Amino acid sequence: MLLHFTKDVLPDSVSTDFQNLNKLNEQQFHRLIEILFQFLLESKETERFMQLLGEFAGEHGMSAGPLKNLMKSVLLLPQGALKKNLTAEQIKEDLLTLGLSEERSAHFSQQWGEHYAALSRLAVAQTLMVNQLVDMDWKFGVTVGTSEIQKVGNIFLQLKLVVRKGNSTENVYMELTLPQFYNFLHEMERAKASMECFS
Repeated sequence: MLLHFTKDVLPDSVSTDFQNLNKLNEQQFHRLIEILFQFLLESKETERFMQLLGEFAGEHGMSAGPLKNLMKSVLLLPQGALKKNLTAEQIKEDLLTLGLSEERSAHFSQQWGEHYAALSRLAVAQTLMVNQLVDMDWKFGVTVGTSEIQKVGNIFLQLKLVVRKGNSTENVYMELTLPQFYNFLHEMERAKASMECFS
């Protein structure tokens, strides 16, 4: 089974879970997909997501446990798709491959297309917020004495990065050679350009 969103071999239960979505009536399926995208757009609201799934299960006479397991399988697709930057058409192909009906695959991929920009922005923001750079100090230096003659006269850069991790800050120290510094600078410029594209 070739899928766009993952290269890993998925357990059979994932395909079965997608096929089980076909058993829901149209209204139930649309509501479940609405809950899914609401969670993806507010991913810190895990408790709210579980509460909505519980309410959905109660309203439709289902067991909450199996429904939550089914949604864990369904979540694999948008999470993998975000990492691989998939289009709505690729999502639809994957859904069809996993056994979801044509009509439901079309609805899911349409929702993906509508929410893709917001989901991408959130993914980038979460990636960047993992370790937020608060401050940076730097010093250039030249090696004047060492036991290795080749190292004398080498230029280096010492960086002190102040990084926010949760509610506290942490100092991270680095020492870079001049070529390493230029590589680092190039990567920072690329990151800045990427961030400007999303804002």
